[in-house]
Amino acid sequence: MTDRPPLPPFTRESAAQKVQAAEDAWNTRDPQRVALAYSEHSVWRNRDTFVTGRAEIAEFLTRKWEREQEYALRKDLWAFDGNRIAVRFQYECRDTAGQWWRSYGNELWEFDEHGLMTRREASINDLPIEEGERRIHGPRPEAERGATFPLR
Repeated sequence: MTDRPPLPPFTRESAAQKVQAAEDAWNTRDPQRVALAYSEHSVWRNRDTFVTGRAEIAEFLTRKWEREQEYALRKDLWAFDGNRIAVRFQYECRDTAGQWWRSYGNELWEFDEHGLMTRREASINDLPIEEGERRIHGPRPEAERGATFPLR
């Protein structure tokens, strides 16, 4: 099994690195690449959907990014302890009808000794926005790495 550093137990620095790595991967919108960060038997709760294992994760993400076009994400480290990290996030996308959305959420992550995520629980709320209200345009620029993203 290949390790996915940084590995637990996390420090503030290594937890922040894990969060940024997740943000970077999700912003590729590549379901296969993103799924590699999760263990073979990882379990998810994403809103009202329950997913188990890498194959289901990749299928879930494929469907997600077919619906959520021009998806762009920001994640912030909220807390960490041992092999767990709590994250708050925002992302923006438009649906197939052209409506723009900003989605706010919190995630709870748990990792194995190899740095693979074994559990992800996401609670997410959606807010319709006008295109002119968008704040997230593509992946985070290098100059903004480590900065907390404003709530409003």
